[in-house]
Amino acid sequence: MAAITYNSTGRRKRSVARVIMTPGTGRIIVNDRDVDAYFPRETLRMIIRQPFQVTGTLGKYDIKANVLGGGLSGQAGALRHGISRALVVCDSDLKTKLKKEGLMTRDPREVERQKFGQKGARARFQFSKR
Repeated sequence: MAAITYNSTGRRKRSVARVIMTPGTGRIIVNDRDVDAYFPRETLRMIIRQPFQVTGTLGKYDIKANVLGGGLSGQAGALRHGISRALVVCDSDLKTKLKKEGLMTRDPREVERQKFGQKGARARFQFSKR
């Protein structure tokens, strides 16, 4: 008999995380690398483990994720979103806890595009009278 798997997708900024969750010991593999090797900063690893801490399921599930696009911060946020959604697929009673912490909502903030004739999205070149 095959192991039970729960699939979900998480998004943040330009990053997309495809998450496969199986009952296990708490191992997290991101793009075929251990989470500690892939995300060097402790804050990013804390963000990823947040759904498990909120629901009290730390160490009960193994995560295998493919993350692409964006930077490390966006990828960590996408992974957190994907893990939250996978937990809800596994046990729908956890949805209220996760929603209360704001982990079920996709963060809609995106980078504003740079406008022509300007330095950035909002920044202008310095005005010179003479």
